[in-house]
Amino acid sequence: MKFEVYCDETLPDLFTSGKPQGRYLMIGSLWLPAELREDVKARIADLRQRHGVHGEMKWRKVSPSKAAFYTDLVDLFMSFGLDLRFRCIAVDHQAMNLDLHNGDAELGFYKFYYQVLHHWILDRNEYTVFCDLKRNRDRTRLHTLQRVLNNANRTSTIPEVQSLPSSEVVLLQLCDVLLGAVSARINERTDLGTAKEGFIAHLERRLNRPRLSPTHKSEEKFNIFKIRLGGGW
Repeated sequence: MKFEVYCDETLPDLFTSGKPQGRYLMIGSLWLPAELREDVKARIADLRQRHGVHGEMKWRKVSPSKAAFYTDLVDLFMSFGLDLRFRCIAVDHQAMNLDLHNGDAELGFYKFYYQVLHHWILDRNEYTVFCDLKRNRDRTRLHTLQRVLNNANRTSTIPEVQSLPSSEVVLLQLCDVLLGAVSARINERTDLGTAKEGFIAHLERRLNRPRLSPTHKSEEKFNIFKIRLGGGW
């Protein structure tokens, strides 16, 4: 089968910032069969029209005036069952050792991108990966990521890893919204406001979880991987 993966990140500068705004850098990914892309986009467009919501969907735009739209967006995500899946990784910047990445924070970042993607790539499938547009010091990062993924998954194919502006790609925007909710919980934000808290609570109810927190590796619908950089069980 052919699949598409849409990826985004939160707090990407944590590895280098002198004044970090959180503890966990997070990279998220939205997975779906390629044949479902237009159906998902059409249903999101219908939802926008019904609620009169225009412009880019983003976690930071979740507000009281748009709360109903964003909770319906959760219901839309859930309605596709396992045909629409989410996986993210939480990386503790306080435990990050740049010496393991040749002192290169950008290299370390893309190694964690690999961890998000590699474990959900199954045999005999094709995966096209779309990342939110990001300015890299090394312009070969995405090509290298594609090559490493192909080398590690010999019976599957990753024909392309490309970056696109999220303002033009609604599925990148959906990934941003879901990842923002998880990042807020994992980073223990207490200043979210009622709309964002309501969104998170609704997502937790629909997932039948008391709290958005790390899941077992076998979780298929909404997987949260909190990597242990120091080793251990």
